[in-house]
Amino acid sequence: MHLGDNILDLIHRSIGLAGEPAATRVVVAMSGGVDSSVTAGLLKHAGYDVVGITLQLYDHGQAVQRKQACCAGQDIHDARRVAAMLDMPHYVLDFESRFRTAVIENFADSYLAGETPIPCVTCNQTVKFADLLGRARDLGAAALATGHYIKSAARADGSGHRDLLTPADMNRDQSYFLFATTQEQVDYLRFPLGALTKQEARQLAADMGLTIADKPDSQDICFVPEGGYARVIERLRPDAAAPGDIVHLDGRVLGQHSGIVNFTIGQRRGLGIGEGSPLYVVALDAPARKVIVGPHEALLRRYIELRDVNWLGPMDQDGRIEDMAVYVKIRSTRPAVPARIAQRGDSVIVTLDDGDFGVSPGQACVIYQQPGADSRVFGGGFIVKTSVDDDLTPEHSTSGSNEGLAHLPPVA
Repeated sequence: MHLGDNILDLIHRSIGLAGEPAATRVVVAMSGGVDSSVTAGLLKHAGYDVVGITLQLYDHGQAVQRKQACCAGQDIHDARRVAAMLDMPHYVLDFESRFRTAVIENFADSYLAGETPIPCVTCNQTVKFADLLGRARDLGAAALATGHYIKSAARADGSGHRDLLTPADMNRDQSYFLFATTQEQVDYLRFPLGALTKQEARQLAADMGLTIADKPDSQDICFVPEGGYARVIERLRPDAAAPGDIVHLDGRVLGQHSGIVNFTIGQRRGLGIGEGSPLYVVALDAPARKVIVGPHEALLRRYIELRDVNWLGPMDQDGRIEDMAVYVKIRSTRPAVPARIAQRGDSVIVTLDDGDFGVSPGQACVIYQQPGADSRVFGGGFIVKTSVDDDLTPEHSTSGSNEGLAHLPPVA
Protein backbone atom coordinates (compact mmCIF):
# COMPACT_ATOMS: atom_id res chain seq x y z
CA MET A 1 0.00 0.00 0.00
CA HIS A 2 0.98 3.66 -0.35
CA LEU A 3 0.68 5.92 2.66
CA GLY A 4 -0.17 9.56 1.97
CA ASP A 5 2.64 12.11 2.09
CA ASN A 6 1.02 13.78 5.11
CA ILE A 7 1.15 10.54 7.11
CA LEU A 8 4.75 9.86 6.11
CA ASP A 9 5.71 13.43 7.06
CA LEU A 10 3.97 12.98 10.41
CA ILE A 11 5.95 9.80 11.07
CA HIS A 12 9.30 11.34 10.18
CA ARG A 13 8.59 14.36 12.40
CA SER A 14 7.54 12.15 15.32
CA ILE A 15 10.76 10.14 14.98
CA GLY A 16 12.97 13.21 14.59
CA LEU A 17 16.19 11.32 13.85
CA ALA A 18 18.92 12.49 11.52
CA GLY A 19 20.03 10.30 8.65
CA GLU A 20 18.33 8.15 6.07
CA PRO A 21 15.43 6.04 7.42
CA ALA A 22 16.77 2.89 5.77
CA ALA A 23 19.98 3.26 7.77
CA THR A 24 18.13 4.05 11.01
CA ARG A 25 17.03 1.13 13.18
CA VAL A 26 13.96 1.58 15.37
CA VAL A 27 12.75 -1.10 17.78
CA VAL A 28 8.98 -1.26 18.27
CA ALA A 29 7.46 -2.66 21.46
CA MET A 30 4.70 -4.90 20.06
CA SER A 31 1.97 -6.05 22.44
CA GLY A 32 -0.13 -7.71 19.73
CA GLY A 33 -2.74 -4.94 19.82
CA VAL A 34 -3.86 -2.44 17.22
CA ASP A 35 -1.78 0.52 18.38
CA SER A 36 1.65 -1.11 18.53
CA SER A 37 0.96 -2.98 15.29
CA VAL A 38 0.08 0.26 13.49
CA THR A 39 3.20 1.86 14.93
CA ALA A 40 5.34 -0.92 13.46
CA GLY A 41 3.50 -0.70 10.13
CA LEU A 42 3.89 3.06 9.84
CA LEU A 43 7.60 2.94 10.57
CA LYS A 44 8.10 0.09 8.12
CA HIS A 45 6.24 1.93 5.36
CA ALA A 46 8.21 5.10 6.14
CA GLY A 47 11.37 3.18 5.29
CA TYR A 48 12.96 2.63 8.70
CA ASP A 49 14.87 -0.51 9.67
CA VAL A 50 12.22 -1.85 12.06
CA VAL A 51 12.63 -4.65 14.61
CA GLY A 52 9.71 -5.80 16.76
CA ILE A 53 10.01 -7.04 20.33
CA THR A 54 7.19 -8.60 22.33
CA LEU A 55 7.51 -9.24 26.05
CA GLN A 56 5.91 -12.31 27.60
CA LEU A 57 5.09 -10.99 31.04
CA TYR A 58 2.85 -13.51 32.75
CA ASP A 59 1.75 -17.12 32.58
CA HIS A 60 1.02 -18.16 29.01
CA GLY A 61 -1.11 -21.11 30.03
CA GLN A 62 -3.51 -19.06 32.13
CA ALA A 63 -3.69 -16.16 29.69
CA VAL A 64 -3.92 -17.87 26.34
CA GLN A 65 -7.73 -18.01 26.31
CA ARG A 66 -8.28 -14.57 27.82
CA LYS A 67 -9.68 -11.80 25.67
CA GLN A 68 -8.76 -8.12 26.01
CA ALA A 69 -5.43 -8.88 27.68
CA CYS A 70 -1.90 -8.16 26.55
CA CYS A 71 1.63 -9.55 26.71
CA ALA A 72 0.61 -13.21 26.79
CA GLY A 73 -1.15 -15.95 24.86
CA GLN A 74 -2.98 -14.95 21.69
CA ASP A 75 -1.46 -11.47 21.73
CA ILE A 76 2.02 -12.88 21.24
CA HIS A 77 0.78 -14.86 18.24
CA ASP A 78 -0.89 -11.71 16.86
CA ALA A 79 2.35 -9.75 17.19
CA ARG A 80 4.24 -12.50 15.37
CA ARG A 81 1.68 -12.52 12.55
CA VAL A 82 1.82 -8.76 12.11
CA ALA A 83 5.64 -8.81 12.01
CA ALA A 84 5.54 -11.55 9.38
CA MET A 85 3.04 -9.56 7.29
CA LEU A 86 5.31 -6.51 7.50
CA ASP A 87 8.39 -8.62 6.66
CA MET A 88 10.35 -7.47 9.72
CA PRO A 89 12.37 -9.30 12.39
CA HIS A 90 10.49 -10.08 15.58
CA TYR A 91 11.63 -11.40 18.95
CA VAL A 92 9.69 -12.63 21.99
CA LEU A 93 11.48 -12.12 25.29
CA ASP A 94 10.49 -14.01 28.43
CA PHE A 95 10.29 -11.42 31.21
CA GLU A 96 7.89 -13.34 33.45
CA SER A 97 10.27 -13.54 36.41
CA ARG A 98 11.19 -9.87 36.18
CA PHE A 99 7.53 -8.85 35.82
CA ARG A 100 6.48 -10.91 38.82
CA THR A 101 9.17 -9.40 41.04
CA ALA A 102 8.93 -5.79 39.90
CA VAL A 103 5.20 -5.48 39.23
CA ILE A 104 3.00 -8.25 40.65
CA GLU A 105 4.74 -8.59 44.03
CA ASN A 106 4.87 -4.80 44.38
CA PHE A 107 1.16 -4.63 43.53
CA ALA A 108 0.28 -7.10 46.31
CA ASP A 109 2.47 -5.40 48.91
CA SER A 110 1.03 -1.98 48.10
CA TYR A 111 -2.54 -3.17 48.63
CA LEU A 112 -1.56 -4.80 51.93
CA ALA A 113 -0.16 -1.44 53.03
CA GLY A 114 -3.57 0.16 52.47
CA GLU A 115 -2.63 1.82 49.18
CA THR A 116 -4.28 1.72 45.75
CA PRO A 117 -1.40 0.92 43.38
CA ILE A 118 -1.10 1.43 39.61
CA PRO A 119 0.79 -1.58 38.23
CA CYS A 120 0.81 -0.19 34.67
CA VAL A 121 3.00 2.70 35.85
CA THR A 122 5.35 0.29 37.63
CA CYS A 123 5.53 -1.91 34.53
CA ASN A 124 6.43 1.05 32.31
CA GLN A 125 8.91 2.28 34.91
CA THR A 126 10.75 -1.00 35.43
CA VAL A 127 10.16 -3.52 32.66
CA LYS A 128 9.13 -1.70 29.49
CA PHE A 129 11.12 1.52 29.68
CA ALA A 130 14.12 0.15 31.53
CA ASP A 131 14.74 -3.49 30.62
CA LEU A 132 13.22 -3.33 27.13
CA LEU A 133 14.93 -0.05 26.39
CA GLY A 134 18.25 -1.68 27.25
CA ARG A 135 17.53 -4.51 24.81
CA ALA A 136 16.74 -1.97 22.09
CA ARG A 137 20.11 -0.31 22.62
CA ASP A 138 21.79 -3.72 22.46
CA LEU A 139 20.24 -4.17 19.01
CA GLY A 140 21.79 -0.93 17.84
CA ALA A 141 18.48 0.94 17.64
CA ALA A 142 18.45 4.73 17.48
CA ALA A 143 15.07 4.78 19.23
CA LEU A 144 12.41 2.64 20.88
CA ALA A 145 8.89 3.31 19.57
CA THR A 146 5.62 2.37 21.28
CA GLY A 147 1.92 2.64 20.45
CA HIS A 148 1.06 4.92 23.38
CA TYR A 149 -1.11 7.95 22.76
CA ILE A 150 1.28 10.65 23.86
CA LYS A 151 3.71 12.95 22.05
CA SER A 152 7.35 13.84 22.43
CA ALA A 153 9.10 16.76 20.76
CA ALA A 154 12.55 18.31 20.75
CA ARG A 155 12.88 20.93 23.49
CA ALA A 156 13.14 24.44 22.13
CA ASP A 157 16.16 25.38 24.29
CA GLY A 158 18.61 23.52 22.06
CA SER A 159 19.62 21.18 24.90
CA GLY A 160 19.01 18.09 22.77
CA HIS A 161 16.40 16.87 25.26
CA ARG A 162 12.81 16.06 24.39
CA ASP A 163 9.58 16.97 26.16
CA LEU A 164 6.58 14.74 26.81
CA LEU A 165 3.30 16.25 25.59
CA THR A 166 -0.31 15.17 25.84
CA PRO A 167 -1.73 13.72 22.57
CA ALA A 168 -4.13 15.11 20.00
CA ASP A 169 -6.81 12.61 21.07
CA MET A 170 -7.37 13.40 24.74
CA ASN A 171 -9.92 10.59 24.95
CA ARG A 172 -6.94 8.22 24.55
CA ASP A 173 -4.42 10.21 26.60
CA GLN A 174 -1.96 7.82 28.29
CA SER A 175 0.34 10.41 29.85
CA TYR A 176 -0.93 9.52 33.34
CA PHE A 177 0.72 6.11 33.05
CA LEU A 178 4.00 7.48 31.68
CA PHE A 179 4.83 10.22 34.18
CA ALA A 180 7.69 8.17 35.66
CA THR A 181 9.56 8.10 32.33
CA THR A 182 12.97 9.63 33.04
CA GLN A 183 14.57 12.30 30.89
CA GLU A 184 17.07 9.81 29.49
CA GLN A 185 14.22 7.50 28.50
CA VAL A 186 12.13 10.33 27.01
CA ASP A 187 15.08 11.29 24.83
CA TYR A 188 15.24 7.74 23.42
CA LEU A 189 11.52 6.97 23.11
CA ARG A 190 9.24 7.84 20.19
CA PHE A 191 5.42 7.85 19.99
CA PRO A 192 4.21 7.95 16.37
CA LEU A 193 0.49 7.78 17.29
CA GLY A 194 0.50 10.96 19.38
CA ALA A 195 -0.97 13.06 16.57
CA LEU A 196 -3.64 10.49 15.60
CA THR A 197 -7.02 9.50 16.94
CA LYS A 198 -7.85 5.89 17.76
CA GLN A 199 -10.28 5.82 14.82
CA GLU A 200 -7.51 6.97 12.48
CA ALA A 201 -5.17 4.30 13.85
CA ARG A 202 -7.76 1.57 13.23
CA GLN A 203 -8.32 2.85 9.70
CA LEU A 204 -4.57 2.77 9.04
CA ALA A 205 -4.46 -0.82 10.33
CA ALA A 206 -7.21 -1.72 7.88
CA ASP A 207 -5.49 0.15 5.05
CA MET A 208 -2.29 -1.79 5.74
CA GLY A 209 -4.22 -5.05 5.70
CA LEU A 210 -3.35 -5.92 9.30
CA THR A 211 -5.53 -8.71 10.68
CA ILE A 212 -5.82 -7.01 14.07
CA ALA A 213 -7.56 -3.87 12.72
CA ASP A 214 -10.80 -4.67 14.58
CA LYS A 215 -9.23 -6.27 17.64
CA PRO A 216 -10.71 -4.99 20.95
CA ASP A 217 -8.55 -2.86 23.20
CA SER A 218 -6.95 -4.42 26.25
CA GLN A 219 -8.83 -3.70 29.46
CA ASP A 220 -8.17 -3.75 33.19
CA ILE A 221 -4.90 -5.00 34.65
CA CYS A 222 -3.31 -7.59 32.38
CA PHE A 223 -2.54 -10.16 35.10
CA VAL A 224 -5.85 -9.78 36.96
CA PRO A 225 -8.60 -11.99 35.46
CA GLU A 226 -11.93 -10.19 35.13
CA GLY A 227 -10.90 -7.44 37.53
CA GLY A 228 -10.65 -9.82 40.51
CA TYR A 229 -7.56 -8.23 42.03
CA ALA A 230 -8.41 -9.31 45.59
CA ARG A 231 -8.18 -13.00 44.62
CA VAL A 232 -4.78 -12.43 43.02
CA ILE A 233 -3.50 -10.71 46.15
CA GLU A 234 -4.89 -13.37 48.48
CA ARG A 235 -3.14 -16.07 46.43
CA LEU A 236 0.16 -14.19 46.67
CA ARG A 237 -0.31 -13.05 50.27
CA PRO A 238 -2.58 -15.48 52.21
CA ASP A 239 -2.75 -13.08 55.16
CA ALA A 240 -4.45 -10.50 52.93
CA ALA A 241 -7.83 -11.91 54.00
CA ALA A 242 -7.16 -11.25 57.69
CA PRO A 243 -10.37 -9.89 59.25
CA GLY A 244 -10.69 -6.59 61.04
CA ASP A 245 -13.12 -3.88 62.13
CA ILE A 246 -15.07 -1.36 60.09
CA VAL A 247 -14.91 1.75 62.24
CA HIS A 248 -16.79 5.04 61.97
CA LEU A 249 -14.82 8.27 62.27
CA ASP A 250 -16.62 8.86 65.57
CA GLY A 251 -15.08 5.65 66.95
CA ARG A 252 -18.04 3.29 66.68
CA VAL A 253 -17.35 -0.23 65.42
CA LEU A 254 -19.98 -0.82 62.74
CA GLY A 255 -19.00 -4.29 61.59
CA GLN A 256 -16.21 -6.58 60.45
CA HIS A 257 -14.50 -7.11 57.11
CA SER A 258 -12.57 -9.99 55.53
CA GLY A 259 -9.45 -8.12 54.43
CA ILE A 260 -8.59 -4.49 53.73
CA VAL A 261 -7.56 -5.46 50.18
CA ASN A 262 -11.28 -5.51 49.38
CA PHE A 263 -11.59 -1.76 50.01
CA THR A 264 -10.37 1.47 48.41
CA ILE A 265 -10.60 5.11 49.45
CA GLY A 266 -13.91 6.61 48.31
CA GLN A 267 -15.71 3.25 48.10
CA ARG A 268 -19.40 3.33 49.02
CA ARG A 269 -20.88 0.05 47.82
CA GLY A 270 -20.11 -3.35 49.28
CA LEU A 271 -19.25 -2.17 52.79
CA GLY A 272 -21.57 -4.72 54.37
CA ILE A 273 -22.84 -2.39 57.07
CA GLY A 274 -26.19 -0.76 57.71
CA GLU A 275 -26.35 2.93 58.60
CA GLY A 276 -28.97 5.61 58.15
CA SER A 277 -26.87 7.90 55.93
CA PRO A 278 -24.45 6.91 53.14
CA LEU A 279 -20.94 6.07 54.31
CA TYR A 280 -17.68 5.98 52.37
CA VAL A 281 -14.26 4.51 53.01
CA VAL A 282 -12.21 7.53 54.11
CA ALA A 283 -9.03 5.76 55.30
CA LEU A 284 -7.38 2.35 55.64
CA ASP A 285 -5.34 1.58 58.75
CA ALA A 286 -3.32 -1.37 57.47
CA PRO A 287 -1.34 -2.17 60.67
CA ALA A 288 -4.54 -2.25 62.73
CA ARG A 289 -6.53 -3.88 59.89
CA LYS A 290 -9.19 -1.17 60.22
CA VAL A 291 -11.44 0.18 57.47
CA ILE A 292 -12.46 3.69 58.52
CA VAL A 293 -15.72 5.09 57.14
CA GLY A 294 -17.49 8.42 57.28
CA PRO A 295 -19.73 10.86 55.37
CA HIS A 296 -18.83 12.06 51.90
CA GLU A 297 -17.52 15.41 53.12
CA ALA A 298 -14.87 13.57 55.14
CA LEU A 299 -13.23 12.55 51.84
CA LEU A 300 -12.26 16.12 50.96
CA ARG A 301 -8.50 16.62 50.57
CA ARG A 302 -6.65 19.74 49.53
CA TYR A 303 -2.99 18.92 50.21
CA ILE A 304 -1.07 15.98 48.80
CA GLU A 305 2.46 14.83 49.58
CA LEU A 306 4.28 12.93 46.82
CA ARG A 307 7.07 10.36 46.93
CA ASP A 308 9.32 8.97 44.18
CA VAL A 309 8.94 12.16 42.18
CA ASN A 310 10.10 12.09 38.58
CA TRP A 311 10.57 15.65 37.36
CA LEU A 312 10.85 16.72 33.72
CA GLY A 313 9.84 20.36 34.21
CA PRO A 314 11.63 23.60 35.01
CA MET A 315 13.81 23.99 38.09
CA ASP A 316 15.18 27.05 39.85
CA GLN A 317 18.84 28.07 39.93
CA ASP A 318 19.43 25.90 42.99
CA GLY A 319 18.19 22.79 41.22
CA ARG A 320 14.88 22.66 43.08
CA ILE A 321 11.34 22.46 41.75
CA GLU A 322 9.86 25.90 41.34
CA ASP A 323 6.83 26.93 43.36
CA MET A 324 4.32 27.42 40.55
CA ALA A 325 0.77 27.07 39.29
CA VAL A 326 0.15 23.84 37.37
CA TYR A 327 -2.59 21.36 36.50
CA VAL A 328 -2.68 17.87 38.00
CA LYS A 329 -4.45 14.56 37.51
CA ILE A 330 -5.04 12.31 40.51
CA ARG A 331 -6.97 9.70 38.53
CA SER A 332 -6.34 8.59 34.96
CA THR A 333 -10.01 9.09 34.05
CA ARG A 334 -10.37 12.56 35.55
CA PRO A 335 -9.50 15.84 33.83
CA ALA A 336 -6.51 17.84 34.99
CA VAL A 337 -7.41 20.39 37.68
CA PRO A 338 -5.65 23.60 38.78
CA ALA A 339 -3.15 23.33 41.62
CA ARG A 340 0.13 24.66 42.95
CA ILE A 341 3.26 22.64 43.61
CA ALA A 342 6.21 23.35 45.89
CA GLN A 343 9.26 21.50 47.05
CA ARG A 344 9.14 21.55 50.82
CA GLY A 345 12.32 20.13 52.27
CA ASP A 346 12.67 16.67 50.77
CA SER A 347 9.01 16.43 49.74
CA VAL A 348 6.86 17.76 46.93
CA ILE A 349 3.53 19.18 48.11
CA VAL A 350 0.58 19.65 45.77
CA THR A 351 -2.14 22.08 46.77
CA LEU A 352 -5.41 21.55 44.89
CA ASP A 353 -7.15 24.87 44.23
CA ASP A 354 -10.62 23.45 44.84
CA GLY A 355 -9.75 20.30 46.75
CA ASP A 356 -10.97 16.86 45.67
CA PHE A 357 -12.69 13.79 47.05
CA GLY A 358 -11.34 10.26 47.27
CA VAL A 359 -7.63 10.97 46.89
CA SER A 360 -5.91 7.68 47.64
CA PRO A 361 -2.33 6.91 48.75
CA GLY A 362 -0.52 4.78 46.19
CA GLN A 363 -2.19 6.47 43.23
CA ALA A 364 -0.23 8.80 40.96
CA CYS A 365 -0.46 12.57 40.84
CA VAL A 366 0.67 13.69 37.39
CA ILE A 367 1.63 17.31 36.81
CA TYR A 368 0.97 19.29 33.61
CA GLN A 369 1.75 22.76 32.34
CA GLN A 370 -1.87 23.29 31.25
CA PRO A 371 -5.04 21.28 30.54
CA GLY A 372 -5.87 19.72 27.19
CA ALA A 373 -3.88 18.56 24.19
CA ASP A 374 -0.23 19.44 23.53
CA SER A 375 0.39 20.24 27.19
CA ARG A 376 3.87 19.58 28.53
CA VAL A 377 4.05 16.79 31.09
CA PHE A 378 6.15 18.09 33.97
CA GLY A 379 6.29 14.73 35.75
CA GLY A 380 4.65 13.50 38.91
CA GLY A 381 4.89 11.15 41.85
CA PHE A 382 2.99 8.69 43.98
CA ILE A 383 0.62 9.95 46.67
CA VAL A 384 1.94 9.10 50.12
CA LYS A 385 -0.09 11.44 52.37
CA THR A 386 -3.17 13.63 52.04
CA SER A 387 -4.76 16.26 54.23
CA VAL A 388 -7.59 18.78 54.27
CA ASP A 389 -5.31 21.22 56.12
CA ASP A 390 -1.78 22.37 55.36
CA ASP A 391 -0.23 20.08 57.96
CA LEU A 392 1.81 17.70 55.78
CA THR A 393 5.45 16.90 56.57
CA PRO A 394 5.68 19.29 59.55
CA GLU A 395 9.06 17.79 60.44
CA HIS A 396 10.60 18.99 57.18
CA SER A 397 12.19 22.41 57.12
CA THR A 398 11.55 24.78 54.24
CA SER A 399 15.16 24.45 53.16
CA GLY A 400 17.26 21.43 52.41
CA SER A 401 18.86 19.34 49.73
CA ASN A 402 17.30 17.36 46.92
CA GLU A 403 18.13 14.09 48.67
CA GLY A 404 15.08 11.83 48.72
CA LEU A 405 13.58 13.10 45.47
CA ALA A 406 14.09 10.17 43.12
CA HIS A 407 15.08 10.85 39.52
CA LEU A 408 15.32 14.64 39.88
CA PRO A 409 17.90 15.74 37.33
CA PRO A 410 20.59 18.25 38.27
CA VAL A 411 20.02 21.76 37.07
CA ALA A 412 21.35 22.14 33.54
